[in-house]
Amino acid sequence: MSGENEEVQLPGEDAHTEVERAAHIIGPRVYVVILLALLAGTALTVAASFVDLGAWRLTPTLTISWNPVVALAIASTNAVLVVLYFMHVRYSSKLTRLAIVAGIFMFLTLILMTLSDYVSRAWGNW
Repeated sequence: MSGENEEVQLPGEDAHTEVERAAHIIGPRVYVVILLALLAGTALTVAASFVDLGAWRLTPTLTISWNPVVALAIASTNAVLVVLYFMHVRYSSKLTRLAIVAGIFMFLTLILMTLSDYVSRAWGNW
């Protein structure tokens, strides 16, 4: 009766699939480091909101303030940390990574189209 202790493998699974599944378990130290990084990002965002970082004049009618740029950069860094570690994307399959990259690409495409429409309008000329 050697068949009682044998483990049944599903089609498409090989012997090291179980090891790969178990390999993405993250220790508490990594979670604490990520938590501290997220808290530091939050503190940095709050600190940056009290400082006037100036403006960047692109054209006579278009000026970009640095405060939202810095705040969005910090928020994007925090979002990347959350997605990579708390959603376990860092240790997931290539298909999951591809889906996330495709979603980010689509989001950036929509933002770019929206901003191009906003910048190309003749404000006050109608």
